[in-house]
Formats: sequence, C-alpha cells, structure tokens
Amino acid sequence: MSTNPRPLRPASAATPLYRVAIVGAGTLKGKELAEVLPETSFPAVDIRLLDDEETLGQLEAVGDEVTFVQQVQRENLENSDLVFLASDPDSARESYALASQVGSSVVDLSYGLESERGSVTRSSWVENELGEPPVIELQPGPVVVAHPASVALALVMLRLQKVGGMRSVVATVFEPASERGKRGLDELHGQTVNLLSFQTLPKDVYDVQVSFNMVADYGTKARPALAATERRILDHFRKIARGRLLPPSLVLLQPSVFHGYVFSIFVEMNEPVSLGDAAQAIGGEHVEITRAGDQTPNAVDAAGQDNIMISLRHDAENPNGLWIWAAADNLRVLALNAVGCAEQLVASRPKGKVQ
Repeated sequence: MSTNPRPLRPASAATPLYRVAIVGAGTLKGKELAEVLPETSFPAVDIRLLDDEETLGQLEAVGDEVTFVQQVQRENLENSDLVFLASDPDSARESYALASQVGSSVVDLSYGLESERGSVTRSSWVENELGEPPVIELQPGPVVVAHPASVALALVMLRLQKVGGMRSVVATVFEPASERGKRGLDELHGQTVNLLSFQTLPKDVYDVQVSFNMVADYGTKARPALAATERRILDHFRKIARGRLLPPSLVLLQPSVFHGYVFSIFVEMNEPVSLGDAAQAIGGEHVEITRAGDQTPNAVDAAGQDNIMISLRHDAENPNGLWIWAAADNLRVLALNAVGCAEQLVASRPKGKVQ
C-alpha cells in the first residue's frame, strides 16, 4: 500500500477544481465542514459525504445542494483529490489507510493521525500571521489541523507581542461539550433533564456530573481525560508557533456549556501597554475586539461566528498586567482552518506528474 498521495491535480484542466470527500459527514465536525466549505474560496467541483452505517442514505446539505451520505469504502474514495477526516480517531486511521491506497491527500480534523509517519500539525490562520509561505512537499504525510484552542491562543499571542515583550501568559480554557461530539452534547442534555426530574444521571462520556457544574477532570473511565486534551493543546501550540512564542501556563476546565470555547488569559507584559495599542495589535482578520460598553464575549454570541471575539482590560494591581477574555466557536474555527490547510495544500503540492 502506498502512503504517498499522488500530486494534486485539478479535476478540470481548464479551471482549477478539485474533488473532495468528507469522511465522518454525520459528526459535528463533518457537518460544520460541509456547511463552511462551499462558503470559502476552495475550488471544489464535487463534495462527497461519507460516514458509517448509522447515517448511510441520509440527506445532508452541502451549501445550497443536498446529497446522500455514502459508505466509507475504497470505491467511494476513488478519484478524490482531497479527503477530510472528521470522524472519531480510530475510524480516521482506518479511512486514512483507504485514502492512501487511492493516493488522496488527507486533512485530519480528528487528531487520529498525530502519530502517523510524516504527519504535520498546521493552522492556516497562524501560518498566515507568521508570513511563512507553504513549503513544496514531494512526499507529504497527512495534515493534522491544530486544535482550535491552540489556534486562538497562538494567534492572539503572536499579535500581542508586536506591542511589547511578554513576561508570562496564564490561560484558563473552558471546553464545551461539543468537543466530545454528539455523544457529549447528548449526555450533557440528558444529565440536565435527569437532574431536574431527580433521575439517575447518564455518565458514559464524562463519568462525572457536568451539568450545573464545573470540573477540572472527568471520572476515571472517561477517555480522553481533560489532562490529555490539555497536553494536546500545548503540543499543537508549540508546533504551530514554531518557536516564536513561549507556551502559556494553561489549565483546561469543563463547564456546563454545550458549544463554544471561552478563554480567560492573563498576560504580564515587560512594560505597560495601553488598551488601545493592544486592541489595535490583536484585532484584524479572524479577531473581533468588542468596544467599551458592549457586552463581553460569550459562548452564545460566538456560536456560528467566523471570528474570535475578544475584550481587554488592565489588571487592577499590576500595571503590566493585561486580561484578555475571549470566546470562539470551536467547530467553526476548526473547519475554517481545515479548509485553509486544504488551500495551502493546493498551493504547495506539485501538480501533474512528478518525474
């Protein structure tokens, strides 16, 4: 079995259009990607939706069109130039083997290919901020899309350092239930309903009460543990920041929130920085700064938004201290970066026959 994707080639010689498959089309990540992809500039001529037995034959929207969900098998991946893996990690590894057989390039949203030989963790938002052009790769491995919390932290810190050095950064990150997929959402909902009706709580996903609660760890049977996700966020941060930033001190908490990341970030600068200068540096593409007097960012308002929403204030005791409160739609940030990575693959990988 070949593990090297064939050179990306347009489906049409006249126009640069590519055939795309989304594996895990019925997952939260897959649905978000199918919604986002047609709204971007990625040149897809055909988007095929694939998933497991539970969703086969279902109708799903892709932009303004509706298509059937098909089975994940080799013949349905044939002629796909690019495959997005949005299923669970185990299924993603199986699908990667099939995609490799047919020579498709792969963008992984599941994190299942982190340990795969030749894999690289990327964020299009952060790479564009760093101003580093895509590198031509003749025998590339799969692209793992960086965790959305890593993307938000790296983008904000890269921009903030333009107005001054940072002595330390401490981030408290609040993870939504949607990071655990539909099962996580269903269990949080089920716990909420059962609590209000004095019934036993379902605990198959978290192995602990999450509803009307905030926890720093799950029960012992839950996988992955919050600590494991915390390590992934920091690992992805290091990879996409490429040595330009010191990783923040970070703690990950699970609140009773269905959707959207929220961040409380404390930055100690080397010198005092005005809020106006900080806002001007951080704001811009992918980041929206709330104005004084407006409601501070929250998970509800961030839902469905492309931008990371941010408010700033000084610390009351430390003149060099700056507080950043941020909220972001985790699924939207992941999907947009996945499409951005795909666009970079089209730009960086050789087209036509490699001699």
